[in-house]
Amino acid sequence: MTTQPLKYEVVIYWSNGDNAFVAEMPELPGCMADGDTPQAALEEIQTIAEEWINTALELGRLIPEPKGRLLSSR
Repeated sequence: MTTQPLKYEVVIYWSNGDNAFVAEMPELPGCMADGDTPQAALEEIQTIAEEWINTALELGRLIPEPKGRLLSSR
């Protein structure tokens, strides 16, 4: 596990269906985590993203370079 935050954009929002805050890394498809607070979701997404990257590496898949801020939210 890395101690440096990953440099991918994170989107955090409240989900009524999950009754939790959800954090997503749009550049890593399917990479999502939740938590009782925005900070908890942000901390959890770090761990999930590391697992996403490790799994992709094991499968020989390309890891997207962090782009930073998304150009559009559409």
